[in-house]
This record gives sequence, C-alpha cells and structure tokens, in this order.
Amino acid sequence: MRLPVRLLLAVLAALLLAAPALAASPPSRQATAVGKGGSAATVDPVATRAAISALKAGGNAVDAAVAAAGVLGVVEPYSCGVGGGGFMLIYGANDHQVHTIDSREAAPRAMTPDSFKGLTTFPAQRVSGTSVGVPGTPRAWEKALRDYGTWSLARALKPGIDVATKGFAVDQTFFDQTDAAKAIFGDFGATSALYLDKDGTPRDVGTTIRNPSLAKTYRLLAQKGATKGFYSGPVAKAIVATVTKPPLRKGSSREVRPGAMTLDDLKRYRAKERQPTKVQYQGVDVFGMGPPSSGGTTVGEALNILTAIQARPDVGYLGAIPRDRALHFYLEASRYAYADRNQWVGDPSFYPVPTAGLLDRDYAAQRASLIGERAANPPVVPAGTPPGASSRGAVRVDRVGSTTNMTITDKQGNVVEYTFTIEQTGGNGMVVPHYGFLLNNELTDFNLSADGTSPRGANQLTGGKRPRSSISPTIALQNGRPFIALGSPGGATIITTVLQTLVNRLDFSKQLPDAIAAPRMSQRDASTTETEPAVFGDNALADALTARGQKLALTTSKPPEIGAATGVEFRSGGVVQTAAEIVRRGGGDARVVKPTG
Repeated sequence: MRLPVRLLLAVLAALLLAAPALAASPPSRQATAVGKGGSAATVDPVATRAAISALKAGGNAVDAAVAAAGVLGVVEPYSCGVGGGGFMLIYGANDHQVHTIDSREAAPRAMTPDSFKGLTTFPAQRVSGTSVGVPGTPRAWEKALRDYGTWSLARALKPGIDVATKGFAVDQTFFDQTDAAKAIFGDFGATSALYLDKDGTPRDVGTTIRNPSLAKTYRLLAQKGATKGFYSGPVAKAIVATVTKPPLRKGSSREVRPGAMTLDDLKRYRAKERQPTKVQYQGVDVFGMGPPSSGGTTVGEALNILTAIQARPDVGYLGAIPRDRALHFYLEASRYAYADRNQWVGDPSFYPVPTAGLLDRDYAAQRASLIGERAANPPVVPAGTPPGASSRGAVRVDRVGSTTNMTITDKQGNVVEYTFTIEQTGGNGMVVPHYGFLLNNELTDFNLSADGTSPRGANQLTGGKRPRSSISPTIALQNGRPFIALGSPGGATIITTVLQTLVNRLDFSKQLPDAIAAPRMSQRDASTTETEPAVFGDNALADALTARGQKLALTTSKPPEIGAATGVEFRSGGVVQTAAEIVRRGGGDARVVKPTG
C-alpha cells in the first residue's frame, strides 16, 4: 500500500530530525590577525565570528563578549555555560579605568565544612549535587551589558540561540573531550541524550549537535532577564531539582550524593564588582582579578619577585642572561608566589585576605632574597607572612580543570578579558533536564582533606562563600592606555600560563603569537615542575634546568599541554594584533574587523 505523499514527507522529516545530521567541515581557524576596528580571539571560530559580527553591527567590546560567550555555551559546553561562573576584566575607553565582574559560583547557604565528609575520592566529590555552586554566569552577562555595554541581553543572545537551534559540527577536540567523560555522561539521561549516541559512545566527528533546550533557556533569559528567566521560575526549579535529586538514568549503579541548593540560594545570588589588583612590571601597569580569584595576587606577586631578582647586580634584565637561568628565576618566583597563594587567598567576604601585603614590593623583596641559583630545597616551600596576614591553616587544592577564555576589543578602545568555566571537562556531568546546560562542580575548589572535610583556613568551605579560583584575566596598560590583554583556561595552570606569557613578551621580547605558542612549564609550589613535551625536546635547556635542581615532569594532561591562551597587543595608529593558540585545545581563532596585514 502506497503512503500519501504528504504522509511520506512527514515520516522522512521525522527521521531526519531524529538522526544525527552530518555537517560540513568545522569552520577554518586562524591563530593570529592584525588590523583595526576591533578584534576577537576565542577557542572556537564560531564564537570568534559571532563577536566580530557584533562589532561590525555597532556593538562594543562588552556586547561582543556576551554574544561570543552565549555561543561558547553551546559549542564549548564542557568548559563553560550558564551553569557556571567566571571573572571578567573590562577596560573602559571613556574613564580609562579597569573594572572587574566577579561571577564566581557560591556555596549554598546550608553547606558546612562537613558537607563533603565521607566523599574521599575526587570522582565522588565531583559527580554529585554537593559539588554544584550557585551559577553566576547569567548575572555576569546581564551586569556587564547594563553597566558597560550598549546592547540588551536579548540582542546579545541571538547568536547563541541561532547556533543552539541550527547546531554545530563535532570536531576532534570535542569528540575527545566527550570520550573522556562518556562514563559519567552515560549515567545521566539528559546528558547522554544530548552528547552520546545510543550505544554510549561520542557523536562522530562531523555530526551536527543541536540543543533546542538550551535555545529555550537563552530565550527565557532574553525575554525575562536573569532574575525571572534563570534565578527564579522554571529554570531555577529545574536546577534545584537536579542538584537535590540527581537525575540518574534507570539502572545506573553510580552513587551520587544530593546537594543542598535551594531556590532562595539562587534568588540571593549577585555578581560583584571587585577592586582589581595592580603591579608595575617592565614599565607597564599589570591589572588582574582580585580575590576570590588568586590570579591577580599570584601573578602580581611573582612579577614583583622577578623585579626584585632583576635588581641584583649579578642578574639584571632577564632577557640578557642565559635562558636557563632566566627560566629558573621564573619557576622559583612562581613557586614562592604559589606557596603564599595556597595559604592566604580565599573569599574576602569571609576571610581577611592580605591582598595589599601579597602585592607589597618590600614583601616580594623578602621572598626574592630566599631564591638562589638552585631550586628550593626542600622543593615545597613554606608560605611567608605578608603584611596584614592574621591567621593560618591551609590544605592545597591544585587541579587542572576545563575553562574557556576570550579577548575582545572594539574601535573605541574598550577591552574585555573574560574567563568563565564549569570546572572539570563537563562540570559535574549533569545536564539540567529540559534546559540543556551542564552544571558546575566548582565547590571542589574549596580545600578538602582526605576524609572530605574542609579544614580551617582561607579557602574553607562555608555556606554562601565563593571558592578560591585560579582564573587570571589580565590587562596591562602602558602610559594609561591598553598595551596587552591576556587570559587562559587550565585550572591551576592558568596562573603560570599567564605569568609565563607575560615573561615571554616583556622579558624575552617575543611577539605576542610566539609568546603564546612557546613551550610552557608550570611550577605551583610542587616537588616537580609540570612541563610540556617541547621542553624535553630541547635537551640542552632541560639538562641545564635539571642541573639547577629543577625537577621536570611531563604534564599528565591529555593531550599533553598546559593552558590555551588568547590575547591582544595594541600597536600604534589604532592597529591591534590578536592571537590564539596554534595547536593547544585544537587551536583557537583570532580575527579583526578590518585586516591590515
């Protein structure tokens, strides 16, 4: 029996919608661009092009940043999205000031230092409702646009809605990230339905993934704003339900502890302005993010230590001494700054963080005086006591998470450096059913002991508190005007990625793309220095560092890489050079509105 044509067409349409669609090859990428009229660099070409389109349509850097962020929430969902938080630095061309927005996730108010007790492995801590902090990203987008942008949230979210509706092509990096998390994703129905095939394997490279549920969430945000469209109403109820009753698929054997988040926790959440950190290094003013981020204080303290070292008559300018000696000093400055970071930095609303003391030049000189021609012995150094420090007690937290970063400028001279995250690759693994976004596991960034309890100290878990972060958006001004902006993902390696890139550019005089692409080493007050393979490929350098007592160890990250930076440098005549990674994270994408070379 022949089917009527209209019915046949309807059946074919349904089959096409149900099956994964094959897409054209993912958009091409370019790692650097030079030109005028504004610029954008992100990890993904779809997001970068969304930012450039916003700039061409008359939006400023903040408008373009939110447009790109909305797209990244679709195409980079394992690293960022409305289920997480972050930190944003903004240079305002009108007032010539650096402003900040803290949208770090917060612990639900009912949580205590014992909330993780009994969860003695990181996987058990991560894949739980207990790990989920109150998301801050929607508040950040709304606040940034209201205070510094020119577009409405509805207009800025249009590119993200479009990509979520039409879909994006799976590339090799996305496939590999999915493959690494498939055991977790497979235990949650909404997550597996979105990102896995029916046999539990990742969607093939070239497949189109559509996310109509996330498009719906974005539309609610666009129509109702963050307060009514996310922090109350159906989205808020769905978040709380996911956290308090983790939606395990039927038949799963995974044990998942529920969390304590309430609707009131979501209702109370606000993004905050913080005082940026500031140090001077090699003639430029380097601004960073203050606590609860440890990025600005740790990068700043390390730069101050390097300044003190270079003041020694037998050292001088780092760029003029043997490379192994200069890198040795970079590693030791990072080691000592990280020891202080681990001890003293937390949420300033709950702990008296000695920010000014950590950035004091005299204190940095004291720390520098402990650094000699050989690595610290024993290798893990104790924290110092900066001016203003009042109490002790710390357990280190030093994990590499998955995050994303963008660098945006406009023709007026505004600059946005924005890093946002959901912590691990895929966050806590739970997509909020019917709303299409993954939740974060940021509360594992609090200090946790072997039994899961949180010891007393700057980064102790407390209800309402924001966990310490390593996010390090950085803007450097020269003569009061933007010179360099820079940031990176990478968990605890974010700080060292930003620090080493600054040293590469300011001390070793590398061009910005080369400063980003150069091999990385990350010393975080550990017995060994995490190192990319290229460092070992330079046998003479590796041997010279080893002779200085540096214990180099190949990074265990898969693939073996550290960070994934984006940045921009301002040249004369309104020209900028923007840059992203060539290889790391599959390569980033950097573009300008009007290319000039």
